Amino acid sequence: MQNTNISFSENMKARLKIFVLELIKLCQNLPKSQEVNIIKNQLLRSGSSVYANYRAACRARSKAEFFSKLSIVVEEADETEMWLDLLIESKLSNSTETKRLHQESLEILKLMASARKNSKS
Repeated sequence: MQNTNISFSENMKARLKIFVLELIKLCQNLPKSQEVNIIKNQLLRSGSSVYANYRAACRARSKAEFFSKLSIVVEEADETEMWLDLLIESKLSNSTETKRLHQESLEILKLMASARKNSKS
């Protein structure tokens, strides 16, 4: 069972790193405008925070600290999903890649919310 946890956390770290790198690439290709710049900055901040706080959660010194960090991960994942949704709905970027990253953000959010819920048990 412990190997599964190690495997899950290492796989999740790798997945989140790829996700952030893909967000960076998406943001580099977004059109230039004041509206896009605001969303782009917020998207990169929240998306990279998911990865950073998940890494911090994996190094937590207690169950309470783990739960707290995972709660931040869930909040930031939800915000990241929102910014991607706004890019799509506003038609500032409704490309296939934006839609794929939006779907990935939803999956990450579900996984992290489930992990947080299970950590209470």
